[in-house]
Amino acid sequence: MKAVIWTAYGPPEVLQIQELEKPTPKDNQVLIKVWATTVETGDCELRRYQLHNGFYMLFRPYFGLFRPSRVKILGQQLSGVIEAVGKDVTRFTPGDAVLAGVESMGTTAEYICLDENSTMIPKPDILNFEEAASLSVGGLNALHFLQMAEISPGDHVLIYGSSGAIGTFAVQLAKHLGANVTAVCSQAKRELVRSLGAEHVIDYKTEQLSDGQQLFDVIFDTIGKSPYEESLNVLKPGGMYLLANPTFSQQLKSYWTQFISNKRTSCKLAHNSIEGLEYLAQLLEEGTLRVVVDRCYAMEQIVEAHHYVEQGHKAGNVVIIVNRVT
Repeated sequence: MKAVIWTAYGPPEVLQIQELEKPTPKDNQVLIKVWATTVETGDCELRRYQLHNGFYMLFRPYFGLFRPSRVKILGQQLSGVIEAVGKDVTRFTPGDAVLAGVESMGTTAEYICLDENSTMIPKPDILNFEEAASLSVGGLNALHFLQMAEISPGDHVLIYGSSGAIGTFAVQLAKHLGANVTAVCSQAKRELVRSLGAEHVIDYKTEQLSDGQQLFDVIFDTIGKSPYEESLNVLKPGGMYLLANPTFSQQLKSYWTQFISNKRTSCKLAHNSIEGLEYLAQLLEEGTLRVVVDRCYAMEQIVEAHHYVEQGHKAGNVVIIVNRVT
């Protein structure tokens, strides 16, 4: 099989397509022919080894201090078709179309073996394979943090980075929960986030969060770039400041904030969840949620895709087409 191999830290050009042995499923595993995966901002940060995210710093020994010695294939989510199953598998059968989130990475390959109890569900008919590959990372992260906030109808919620992979889901989920949503993004993404349910839009390039009179019950920073002190100033007493991709500085400040004030913060990592994916799939089937795909690239264009994502201007998800499912 072909796979995108990552053997050195650096620019997108360190990624190479190589031939590897096709994996064989163990008794409790399924073999998936991967149709599509995505390139996430986190993939780019890991690849270039310039990690702004405090959590990623803890994972450096796992990936390799000087080169990626343990994990050599990037990719965190997929859609595809099950080609074979181990003898103990009961949840799936060959031919099933599925989508999955993969915390151990490795989805930028033509085939992958996953435990049958991995965060994997049947692909909803309403989604094509590109959309299905884009659901788990952004959708589960948005769901995780907004559930922690315990949003009530009428709450004012500000979402920073609202046009990204997490943000596009967060706007829709917050709206579904009855919130009044203010989105922070660039002017170019204004119409997109409005179409997802945002009542108000702040252009981060020309406006400040404090320009208006609104205080917020919840502030959700999906990308780790919100101005920390200014965000606290527009957060109501007892309000919650959620940080999905915090810088190390933001993490330290969040602990101190909870110690000296009644404003709550959370940087807790989201974990993949079958129940969460099933809930998101239900919302998609009902028409409450939609998946935003910015661009699709062939696997042979992986370097170009990484260059595009790390510019920081994508809307929703960037998809890599790995196989053509027939």
